[in-house]
Amino acid sequence: MTKTAMLLIGTFLLLFLGSISAQDMSPEAGVLYNEGNSLLKAGNYNGAIENYEKALAIEKDYRIYYQRGVALKKTRNLEEAKNSFEECLKLNSDFSGGYNALGGVYFQMGNFNEAIKNFEKVLSLTNNSSVLNKVKKNLSLAFAKLGNEELANGNATKGVEFLTKAVNYNNYDAAYLSLAKIYSEIGEWDKSISASEDALKYRSKISKGGPYFYMGVSYKGKGENEKAIDMFNKAKTDATYKKTAEYELSLLN
Repeated sequence: MTKTAMLLIGTFLLLFLGSISAQDMSPEAGVLYNEGNSLLKAGNYNGAIENYEKALAIEKDYRIYYQRGVALKKTRNLEEAKNSFEECLKLNSDFSGGYNALGGVYFQMGNFNEAIKNFEKVLSLTNNSSVLNKVKKNLSLAFAKLGNEELANGNATKGVEFLTKAVNYNNYDAAYLSLAKIYSEIGEWDKSISASEDALKYRSKISKGGPYFYMGVSYKGKGENEKAIDMFNKAKTDATYKKTAEYELSLLN
């Protein structure tokens, strides 16, 4: 998983921290729960887990399971974190934070289909615009992962389907770049150019070389060699695409 993906999903988990109070919890469990939350925020994840488990021995509460899952995820114990979030949702099936957290764990485990199911559940449970935007970014990342997996397995049709869903949820530059590449490979020149333009328009992490290169390939495919040369000249300023762009220019000059 990329650092960007981990940061986006990890940050979203924090939206729910501090908003889940110990109200209506038994006093003994509540004290342990609050102590666990303090330790969690301080970065003492094992100490937090210990307090949550003591609290759960007193009372089975979805909030305790949720916070325990967050702490376990911080220690990279993904299997146990998954189990804790599942127990949380058994007790409160309408808790959007639980579905998002479970989706994030599945994402880190590489199970993008299950991640998507849980992220989509969040969309059905909340009208909070900030939460919706963040979940849509998570969905975009997950669909992009699925799309690139399908492309790697030689399934262009399914890959395009998933990548299109990715950019429909969020203008993800890397997903547009993947679409530009596959469209150029299957001869969908105009679609490749459009995807390349969107990759540049919404560029955040990718370099400019890729979009320019695939536009060059597509303009060449359309027989518009002057435009192709212009794009390849721009692409060759990027070290990643320099050699391939120069090769394409040698064929056109």
